[in-house]
Amino acid sequence: MTLPAFVDGDEVRRRLPMAAAIDLMAETLRAFSAGRAVQPPRSFFRTPGGEGLVGLMPAFVPDPDVVGVKVISAFHGADPAHDGAVLLFDMDGRLVGVVDAIAITEIRTAAVSGVATRLLARDDAGDLAILGSGAQARSHLEAIREVRELRRVRVWSRHRERAESLAAWARDTHGVDVEPVDTAEQAARDADILCTVTSSSEPVLLGDWVSAGSHVNAVGSFAPTTRELDAALVARSTFYVDSRESAELQAGDWLLAKEEAGLDPEHIRAELGEVVAGEAGRSSREDVTVFKSLGLGVEDVAAGRAVVGAP
Repeated sequence: MTLPAFVDGDEVRRRLPMAAAIDLMAETLRAFSAGRAVQPPRSFFRTPGGEGLVGLMPAFVPDPDVVGVKVISAFHGADPAHDGAVLLFDMDGRLVGVVDAIAITEIRTAAVSGVATRLLARDDAGDLAILGSGAQARSHLEAIREVRELRRVRVWSRHRERAESLAAWARDTHGVDVEPVDTAEQAARDADILCTVTSSSEPVLLGDWVSAGSHVNAVGSFAPTTRELDAALVARSTFYVDSRESAELQAGDWLLAKEEAGLDPEHIRAELGEVVAGEAGRSSREDVTVFKSLGLGVEDVAAGRAVVGAP
């Protein structure tokens, strides 16, 4: 068997600009919520010695049909911290693409938050708070800029120098002024778009800090025992997810708040794909909307297909 060429991260970023990725993710999520794009819940294998884990995210995406799987690793002390690939197969089972998973994840995750912000944030929202300073902080700044006119951007990180580095990158790359702040509360107060993109296992964003009418993209937590939002914020919000099934299995932001605040499953207003389809959405300027992003295999496969081309 002759393996197809590996599409590296730089080429992924060239072939999948953020504006196109946002539109692609909107259609992919619509297809997922309608049952046309299909996936099982992702699974993880932890190494016997606890050094790290490997995640598997298979999916089918239609029009044109393709199946694929993202395989991604996370090992303690590794550099980079994550590595992996998206493998794509045509409907005859032939391997047609091998794509850098880190770049795919970086772009599609922020693009999905772009979809959520485009649909759920108020039209005049433009004060952005980013909690976190890694690759997702950078890609989220790019995504939110595509869907809203930003008036002010603040960033908080546990490591001040990383927030300052992000601010320098934003100025040099995009001509955007970003203000590093000393606390998460300083970033969150008065913001009307908030993105949590940290690796924290405990809440970094509290409901008391979030103004009425704001929109929150909760991105960083991906396990049932970790969260970035406190229960008060989840309870007061109109709450959206990428997948109800995945949220009930793996979204600590939802599961821990559900237990602590006694929330019913119906507190999840809709999947984002249902919002794309016009079946749900913001009903009041005063609503606090929260989109909990876990990340879906259908997103990875659709992004990989866009990068490789139709099989």
